[in-house]
Amino acid sequence: MDNTEFKLSGCAALAVSIGDADKLITLGSGNAALLYIYALRAGGGFTVSGAAQALRKTESEIRAAAELLQSAGVFDPGRARTRSIPSPAEELPEYSSGDIVARTAESPEFKVIVEEAQRILGHSLSSADLKLLFGIYDHLCLPAEVIVLLINHCTEETRARLGPSGRTSMRAIEKEAYVWFNREILTLERAEEYLQKKRARQSEAGEIRRVLQISGRDFSESERQYVDSWLDMGFKPDVIALAYDKTVIKTGKLTWKYMNSILASWHEKGLDTLEAISAGDMPAQRGGAAANTARISCGSSPADDSELLRRMLNRAKEKN
Repeated sequence: MDNTEFKLSGCAALAVSIGDADKLITLGSGNAALLYIYALRAGGGFTVSGAAQALRKTESEIRAAAELLQSAGVFDPGRARTRSIPSPAEELPEYSSGDIVARTAESPEFKVIVEEAQRILGHSLSSADLKLLFGIYDHLCLPAEVIVLLINHCTEETRARLGPSGRTSMRAIEKEAYVWFNREILTLERAEEYLQKKRARQSEAGEIRRVLQISGRDFSESERQYVDSWLDMGFKPDVIALAYDKTVIKTGKLTWKYMNSILASWHEKGLDTLEAISAGDMPAQRGGAAANTARISCGSSPADDSELLRRMLNRAKEKN
């Protein structure tokens, strides 16, 4: 008999009730136990696709484990139905004032959310606002701390766009809540990580606006899609500036589709820095039919490219 003893390294931060622990032991399913821990870590809920990806299981394995937990009474069947991914256009359930009062009595947590929402928004919530807020809490099952962070985020974005007097509507908060739900932003840690990345993306977008000489306005929806795709490809502002210069030389203005074709071509070749473009793109332009094709697609001569690259490299060095 192996009597080797093992202990957890560090303090346990998640609490499992004795009743749930007994049920998990009785089930004897490793997948069910793992899924329970994941749900606990995610604030009490999850989606099948999100759990499958996080736990490196198939969706059928996750569904089977969820059914085991549900049959054992560990998962609430009513709450399980609300965890299916809703569409952002989907209407929240119709709640009556009595429903909200009754549920608030059962869960004082919602009362705290209301108080925080009113403090952040700077006004009392109307009956319609309360129903929307309760839907975010009850239907989307977002944790209280995530909802408060969500409201703060929406308020900050509105005031940044409209000024200090700008007011955020509960409809706008509801719309963003669906975005967070669909992106599996169900814990405070995930929410903070998401907002940090979003702020970084906004900073990069601001730098690209300067590179493209756009001032006095934000990107349009179509323009933002182009910019997001370039950033997703891994391009930095200096490379985007080079593509912009090449576009202006060829077309005489900022032509989004043409500029996108340049960056997409570099991305396909794995060229994502000025140095890589200089080493990998330029030599190809000096030889054979492939060179002629490259010159036509980029719309400039080797001399133009050399001058642009020298200019961009010098600019990058000056910044450093």
